[in-house]
Amino acid sequence: MTLLVGAGLLVILVLGFYAGKLLFQLKAQNQQQHLARQARIDDITQSIRTIALAMEQQQCNLSEGVIRICNLLDAIPVDPRPNYLKEYPMLHQLYEKIRQFDTHDARNALPKTERRNQDNAREQLESEYEFKVLQEVGMLKSLVIKQQ
Repeated sequence: MTLLVGAGLLVILVLGFYAGKLLFQLKAQNQQQHLARQARIDDITQSIRTIALAMEQQQCNLSEGVIRICNLLDAIPVDPRPNYLKEYPMLHQLYEKIRQFDTHDARNALPKTERRNQDNAREQLESEYEFKVLQEVGMLKSLVIKQQ
């Protein structure tokens, strides 16, 4: 009888040790995922700050910067997601208006007149939104996001 109780206690002890080991591994894995997510968030926010500064210094045109920043804001892996549309409405309004224009190979394939028409329309939108977008860009230069 004592042999069975001893064997039972040994089994419980081994299973407890194994469960503890698995919990420790799970905690380490969760910590590693958290650190990787925070590193991604930091990289994205640094990119946003760099683009914002370039836009302010007119090293990057408004529409290109807006497209890049809006896509980067959408890529930030945080939960719950902040309402960037509400925080930066002019940035998103300009983005919605210029995203219809052709880019890259599609733009290069356009006839010169159509390309010039799109460029003129884009430049018109940039001039309409410039002041308000640059105000929001100023706020983005200090963007810091920490995952909880």
